[in-house]
Amino acid sequence: MSAIRRIDVYGYQLHYAHGEYVMSGGRATQALDSTLVRITTESGLEGWGETCPLGTTYLPAFAEGARAALRELAPALLGVDALNIARVNAALDGALAGHGYAKSPVDIACHDVLGKATGLAVCDLLGGRLQTSFPLYEAVPLAEPSAMAEFVKGRLHHGIHRFQLKIGGDPAEDAARVEAVFRETNDGDVLVADANGGYSFAAALAAARLLERFDGIRFEQPCRTLVECIRLRPLTRLPLVYDEVVHDVESLLAAAGPGGASAVNLKLAKVGGLARARRLRDLAVELGLQVTIEDTWGGDVTTAAVSHLAASTPAAAFLTCSFFNDWTTDHVAGYQPRSRAGHGAAPDAPGLGIEVDAGQLGAPLFTVV
Repeated sequence: MSAIRRIDVYGYQLHYAHGEYVMSGGRATQALDSTLVRITTESGLEGWGETCPLGTTYLPAFAEGARAALRELAPALLGVDALNIARVNAALDGALAGHGYAKSPVDIACHDVLGKATGLAVCDLLGGRLQTSFPLYEAVPLAEPSAMAEFVKGRLHHGIHRFQLKIGGDPAEDAARVEAVFRETNDGDVLVADANGGYSFAAALAAARLLERFDGIRFEQPCRTLVECIRLRPLTRLPLVYDEVVHDVESLLAAAGPGGASAVNLKLAKVGGLARARRLRDLAVELGLQVTIEDTWGGDVTTAAVSHLAASTPAAAFLTCSFFNDWTTDHVAGYQPRSRAGHGAAPDAPGLGIEVDAGQLGAPLFTVV
């Protein structure tokens, strides 16, 4: 009765709520194509998942790639027990190597089904609800120092006290950006300077030396490769956060060991879904690291999935989390879960705990039965 009998794949656009989202290397976007997957079992239970790559040059992922991969994956899922998450992931890996960002929404949707079948919230399936509320961060798009400072001032009024400042251009200009924001914040606020791998090794070293004068600043993904970041580690006293280069157990161990990470950023699509993200989260906690819990981008469904992984993370190991449905203007599940005064929480209802309005989505891009 819990075998998968139907897979519907939908597409919709997510628009950035603050105009243009800008990162290092001239990468900028105003809207992104997101993909939703609905899994239906023989008993009629439905589960939803979402994947939304951050453009085409952030990671080896793009929207049409996810949809093409899902066309390849979906037939292998028919008849598989949706409640057996390990079997689902084995079927995905048996049908297509790699492409974790396309497998992620299937894994999330099956967690949603499993929660509904058992009456449990997804966070209970991920180890138990350890946080009833957790602090959120917001990314500050790369811009002139004054514009970034104004952005932070506005978000402080909405209860946000954790910020990821986009840098990765000229080190001196980036130091000016950080300084402008630093002046607007207080001792209890968390600031992460995130280059998204935009620096060469030499530029990263120069930036690190300039940023060391700001107490409490964390330096995220300064270089494109893990090897370069490991070279940088002994040359700066800044706490390093690893993101784009951490995607499996091997890379996490390298980041925690020679990389000397203070924290890692776990994105659901980057690692292949909730099951793999939980494994990496638990390993990071055992290694004494903090974690940021989020995804590459997304709307209500992604936010719900992220909220459950965050809620099941020990508070002492938790750095921050993003609720992307606060960053975007398009909502398919009634703008749920909703943040409150800079904090998020996972829904209490079974599964993801949200209701997707499929009527907003129009006809599926394709259906496999």
